[in-house]
Amino acid sequence: MPSEFDDAVSVTEHGAGSYSTPVPDGWDIMGNANGGFLLARVAKAMSVASGRNDPVSVTMHYLAPAPASDEYVTDVDVVKAGRTLSTVSASLRRGDTNVARAIGSFGDVDARREPIHVTMSPPDIPPVDKCVARRDNSPLVPALQNRLTTYLHPDDVGFATGNPPRVARMRGWLEFADGTPMSTLGLLLAADAFPPTLFNLFGMQGWVPTVELTVHVRAQPSPGPVQCVFTTHVVQGGMLEEDGQIWDSSGTCVALSRQIALAPRVS
Repeated sequence: MPSEFDDAVSVTEHGAGSYSTPVPDGWDIMGNANGGFLLARVAKAMSVASGRNDPVSVTMHYLAPAPASDEYVTDVDVVKAGRTLSTVSASLRRGDTNVARAIGSFGDVDARREPIHVTMSPPDIPPVDKCVARRDNSPLVPALQNRLTTYLHPDDVGFATGNPPRVARMRGWLEFADGTPMSTLGLLLAADAFPPTLFNLFGMQGWVPTVELTVHVRAQPSPGPVQCVFTTHVVQGGMLEEDGQIWDSSGTCVALSRQIALAPRVS
């Protein structure tokens, strides 16, 4: 049966190279669709147009907020259909408003799944039952979290209690709330589904909108929740970078990410 996520990112052909891509309610942060969800939403149309299942590397630039609506359309151009990868560009619009632009490579990430050189290790995160569950109906928790089950590292929850650890880092486990197995498309959402790292540096200061998000998918995740770690090293000029690693239950690095976001003014 289709899952909540599958239904939310499903597409309908709207015309030649054009797809109806509505943005449903409940995948948002304070009324605007989450950046990772929008990336997955557009990537689905890119995948359908290219005939390739997996996003290998996708970059999106965000041009305008995206509240829930049935009026969104994604225009897709298959730039090159190669033997291994297809390169695809896409534009998400609502009427005459350009909302986001994306470019990506699509293919089969499990064609060569086994790593031959890895210098990183999975993050040191306690088991799920020792972490702090974040899924509830609190007004301080965005609607998106009711579609996901997030377990934060106990050392990384100080932002929520007014006692941030002063380290720009977020770690934890993530899975879909309805039990849907994590897919390569779902990894695009996972890359932007944790609280901003900035919250643990300065405390909760306000909205941290994504300017650009890039996700490199390395493998299809094994069943079970994924482990995530996000870090920030430079907050400067009103912007920050957030680097992510996502590991599956077998200890395989399944995705790497980087986003650039606007930093709220720190008091």
